[in-house]
Amino acid sequence: MPIFLHVGCGQNTKVRTTRALNTPEWTELRLDIDPAVAPDIVGSMTDMRAVADGSVDAIYSSHNIEHLYPHEVPAALAEFLRVLKPEGFAIITCPDLQAVADLVAQDKLMQPAYQSPAGPITPLDILYGHRPALALGNLYMAHRTGFTLNSLMQTFKAAGFSACAGKRQPPPAYALWLLAAKQPVAETTLRQLAAVHFPS
Repeated sequence: MPIFLHVGCGQNTKVRTTRALNTPEWTELRLDIDPAVAPDIVGSMTDMRAVADGSVDAIYSSHNIEHLYPHEVPAALAEFLRVLKPEGFAIITCPDLQAVADLVAQDKLMQPAYQSPAGPITPLDILYGHRPALALGNLYMAHRTGFTLNSLMQTFKAAGFSACAGKRQPPPAYALWLLAAKQPVAETTLRQLAAVHFPS
């Protein structure tokens, strides 16, 4: 069975990943920096030494890359490439700063952009991290970098991924989605993968 590494899983399991990963055909391996969420592996995106080289078929990481400092992003992506099998791919989702910037330009920095299970989320929370969680001492929630779709795709290509497909998920999601293949793949294959993993 193919294995996907759920990086920065938090409390989530494969049920909250993608339509294609949330199937019996995929085995989930959960990795998180916080031992309190009971991951299979305790580790960070920038140091996944507990995961063997070329041992996973895919990586899924939702709203984690923005928690890194900019200079840490290349190290994390190097780790992604290291643990992926040659035909492997990574799926990333993170805030869409271009969409958030539109709200800031409209002077809506402190107005709720959407409602989450944790309460209202403002552009300030999307930019810098969820303030109530930070106030409770969960500094893992701080945001230290961010991306537009173009900058995210360029970052993955610069790190050594051979092919990327991306999507801007419109409000109220304010999210970017990226599928990055380790080795060159046909455009049709890339589109097919994106179609089954990206939100519709």
